[in-house]
Amino acid sequence: MKAAGEVVVVTGGAGGIGRALAERFHRDGAKTVAVADIDLAAAEAVAKGVGGAALRCDVGNEPDVVALIDETERRFGPIGLFCSNAGIAVGFDLNADVASASNVAWARGWAVNVMSHVYAARALVPRMKARGGGYFLVTVSAAGLLSQIGSAIYSTTKHAAVGFAESLAIAHRADGIRVSILCPQGVDTAMLRSIPRGPQSFDGVLTPEEVAAAASAGLERESFLILPHPEVATYMRRKTEDYDRWIGGMAKLLKRTREGSV
Repeated sequence: MKAAGEVVVVTGGAGGIGRALAERFHRDGAKTVAVADIDLAAAEAVAKGVGGAALRCDVGNEPDVVALIDETERRFGPIGLFCSNAGIAVGFDLNADVASASNVAWARGWAVNVMSHVYAARALVPRMKARGGGYFLVTVSAAGLLSQIGSAIYSTTKHAAVGFAESLAIAHRADGIRVSILCPQGVDTAMLRSIPRGPQSFDGVLTPEEVAAAASAGLERESFLILPHPEVATYMRRKTEDYDRWIGGMAKLLKRTREGSV
């Protein structure tokens, strides 16, 4: 899949990985890039730079997602690539009990990190089926494949996002719909800077532009799993080869992180 000539939507496009994706797909020759974000002013700045359009969207609210898709297709034509990129980091506390975060925090994490992908697919899959295909790029995280010490909300919702993307890819492959998940570790964004230091940064912090380049290359290969940090594949193998040992190792890592010795 190449972005050239396609109508592309990027949620969470006002900064970080989303901004880099919008800029990359513009350079790759996208017909237009719709930059969607809850911060409309910031989205407008990005859209101006890529010759695209800015649309306000709270991806945790289904009517907003439907309106984003309707407006984009009304103005620019069928969406060929939908980048479900927006996400939030909530409930980070290295010393808290694992289920201690409020129901409000859990609900917001679930809405943005999981249901946003469901809402996009619910609105777009019937349209893509009718026109013979389309593509979803879902920004998840290595946390969805491994874990995330310090936030059960982030880890759980990112695992769920991987599960939904797998279901989407399996159920609609015959309809010409393809899916990729983008799963980096540490990326130099405001989100990374807002959370405690941890293993997400051990293998080097990439720039958003490096992650966007990996995404572009992965889409061209139509790879389901895109790993900007290739080390994640090794960690996945170790996890599945000896789950008990992996759990023990992660518990030790959490202890060291709490003690500030990592």
